[in-house]
Amino acid sequence: MSIIILYLTLPAAIIVNLATLKIQANLFFLLLAAFVLNCLMIFIGALFSKNKSMKEREYFMYSVSGYNVGNFTLPFLQSFFPAAVPLLAMFDMGNSIMLAGGTTVAIDKIVGEKAPVSAFGIVKKLLKSVPFSAYLLMLILRSGEIDLPRALIDMLQLMANANTFLSMVMVGLYLELKLPKKSYALVKRALGVRFGFGLILFVLFYLLPLPHTVKIVLCLLCFAPIPTFSVINSVQAGMAPEVVGFTSSISFIIGLFGMTLALIFIGI
Repeated sequence: MSIIILYLTLPAAIIVNLATLKIQANLFFLLLAAFVLNCLMIFIGALFSKNKSMKEREYFMYSVSGYNVGNFTLPFLQSFFPAAVPLLAMFDMGNSIMLAGGTTVAIDKIVGEKAPVSAFGIVKKLLKSVPFSAYLLMLILRSGEIDLPRALIDMLQLMANANTFLSMVMVGLYLELKLPKKSYALVKRALGVRFGFGLILFVLFYLLPLPHTVKIVLCLLCFAPIPTFSVINSVQAGMAPEVVGFTSSISFIIGLFGMTLALIFIGI
């Protein structure tokens, strides 16, 4: 199922959702913000997992970084503040660049990947990611206001419609309410770091003199749950699926309450 999502439905959803996006130069800082925030949380995850095993460190860094936009933040924002969706799309470009390959490159380097990492190697690894390539393609096309053929969009729409459903089903497949006692401390620490620093960032964004719409987007993202990519990558790194699924599921519950309270606090 993860292969279907990564190679078919997610790239299709990216292309369809960005097919008519108007890219404004003054919003590119949101793309940069996504990149910086992902890198910051990976670094924080590395600091808080120094004494863990390699697979636990990878799980920890994947769990504290990244933002679930497509399956959670986007539907939430569409329901309460649809005017902010274009801004969220710009943020998700940078976020997805990291999730689709950048985060893996960074984590591999931190945990001590045997092969030396060069600029060419990083680019090559990123371009092997189909979602990353889809985002890069659409960023180039929409920057030049180039439209894709309507027939192609209609065809991709069929696959894109299945993306959210399959992503949620995959998270559900990993759902396990029973967790080994030895894993509770690790999960508690990972969620504590993720949402603890999320709260700090929320206060920072709230106090900064940002446009109201931008402030809403960034403040809500502080409580975004763990993205599907992190679930997939943590399992591929060797972490037990029940631990990853439990962490992801709890993050969805925390995220729902966190975003709701944030929206009430900020106001729309």
